[in-house]
Amino acid sequence: MNFEPELCQVDDALDIIVGKWKPIILLYLLKNGTMRFSELKRSIPDITQKMLTKHLRELEEEYIIDRVVYPQVPPKVEYSITDYGRTLEPILISMHEWGLKHQQYKLQKQIEKASTAE
Repeated sequence: MNFEPELCQVDDALDIIVGKWKPIILLYLLKNGTMRFSELKRSIPDITQKMLTKHLRELEEEYIIDRVVYPQVPPKVEYSITDYGRTLEPILISMHEWGLKHQQYKLQKQIEKASTAE
């Protein structure tokens, strides 16, 4: 790794993708392409409408997703990931893979701890 810690931009990157739901929203848009608000809400049943709206707006402000409003009644709104937003895909996949490995590592450590306690 060749970077200077005092110049690190990890915080800036995390500000964009951190949030309980942002990675999930991005993964759904990466997988499914364009989705309507209601489709995203159905796909993530535990998220509130307010939180979904908040995260979508934040991602749109960062140019990670596009929002298209169609002038009809009722209004039709679609969200899609931008080409720029697609650059997050390898990061999200790496984070997912690391998360799986971490869970396995923790489980192994718990098993080892339990076996030494006996």
